[in-house]
Amino acid sequence: MSRNRSLATRWLGVGLASVLAAVTLSLALTGRLGLYINPESSWFAVGMSVFVLVGAIASFALPLGAEEDHGHDHGDEHGHDHRPSALGLAATVSGGVVASVIAIATLVLPPASLSAELAMSRDVGAPPLFAGADVVDLATTGDTASFGIGEWSAVFATATNPEAFDGDDVTLTGFVTDGADGFGLTRLVITHCVIDAQTATIPVEASGSAPGTGQWVTVEGTVRSMPDGRLVIDASSVEAIDEPADPYEY
Repeated sequence: MSRNRSLATRWLGVGLASVLAAVTLSLALTGRLGLYINPESSWFAVGMSVFVLVGAIASFALPLGAEEDHGHDHGDEHGHDHRPSALGLAATVSGGVVASVIAIATLVLPPASLSAELAMSRDVGAPPLFAGADVVDLATTGDTASFGIGEWSAVFATATNPEAFDGDDVTLTGFVTDGADGFGLTRLVITHCVIDAQTATIPVEASGSAPGTGQWVTVEGTVRSMPDGRLVIDASSVEAIDEPADPYEY
């Protein structure tokens, strides 16, 4: 096994894993890991990153090429040719380049939350998957002080007695998306990480022009039951704000 091939093999294994582990630890130390995973899972990600880095350091004790050393020569004993085909080599190189670019990009690009455009593209007009009847039952007791946009979107979509919520006061923070009347107040809801992010949106009616799409706002208002059975937020104030440090709901 040539030295260059050995270095490439080690980079694609230990090297890339170490880069991602280092990025994870850096995000955790700067309080930005929540941009990518649920904070409740941070301990697992940090623990595994430490484990990977310890293993990477230990791997320096192995000589180059040890990754493919089986302890015997199949070629001499069985006549097998272990050299990769041209197609296999091309696929390996292409995959390695793509993986390397992604890994290096995580080092040089600043962490960022998912965009409003992505949230709108994922909006299927339904509340988040894991918010349902139990949320509505809790809401009917009046215990909605801790409700975010995810919980309210479930109430708005599934309540069979919308009049029960008429008059409830709310203060909610999210970003603006397009709406049929007024605008949509939107938040991405994460179960484990940004890969499973789901869009939660509730309609807001406010006097004056709507803020631009993607603008973060804090809305104060009242839940209103419309004659057609819809629930909307009748906004008394809409204040433009900067994106919060924790842009997701969980």
